[in-house]
Amino acid sequence: MSNDFELNAEARDMQGKGASRRLRHAGKVPAIIYGGGKEPAAITLSHNEVIHELENEAFYSKILTLNVDNNAEQVVLRDMQRHPIKPFVMHMDFLRIKAGEKMRMSVPLHFVGDEISPGVKAGGVMSHVMTTFDIECLPKDLPEYIEVDTSALDVGDSVPMFSVALPEGVELVALIGHEEMTEEERHAMDQPVASVQRKMVKEEEPEVVEGVEGEEGAEGEGEAAEGGEDKPSEEGGD
Repeated sequence: MSNDFELNAEARDMQGKGASRRLRHAGKVPAIIYGGGKEPAAITLSHNEVIHELENEAFYSKILTLNVDNNAEQVVLRDMQRHPIKPFVMHMDFLRIKAGEKMRMSVPLHFVGDEISPGVKAGGVMSHVMTTFDIECLPKDLPEYIEVDTSALDVGDSVPMFSVALPEGVELVALIGHEEMTEEERHAMDQPVASVQRKMVKEEEPEVVEGVEGEEGAEGEGEAAEGGEDKPSEEGGD
């Protein structure tokens, strides 16, 4: 149950919108820790420290150590709220973990082999349909990411979700409780993770010859002008 990330936190008593607003103005991030058979605990974190750690993709899917007033808590990041416009973290939720208790996490996918796949070499376009997998495992088996090999894909091919090799001890949440399903049911539940599509070629529009329409318009205008000159003379003859 190793981890590479540590955050220093402080317990907080004051809660509510007003208290959270004052904390943010002071460069703090309000957060909460829950689960693990303990009562939820409200804490604050340094915004600068949080922003620095968030630059690492592994922070989102690895076990973290929260040092709360010198007491270490083993947690994972469960949820985070960001400001809709400004680069600020508004709130964070952390889930306590237990060594022998399975947990569910969303883990990023890393795609390898895109550039050497036959489909891409033939001019096709690689599409990453999924970017994460929802998995269940023990804390010790939690992967930083799951690798998806796309090197064999040709145009029209795809990588089904259920064909991706998972690390030992890791299960897809989508398959839990469906161990007895038939091949037809399994196929119906499966989804593409990545695929190669033929590149769409934009049809060329027919070339318009400049001047043709203008010449016809000019002739029409000339005829109308001639008709316009004859008309008054006829009226005058009456």
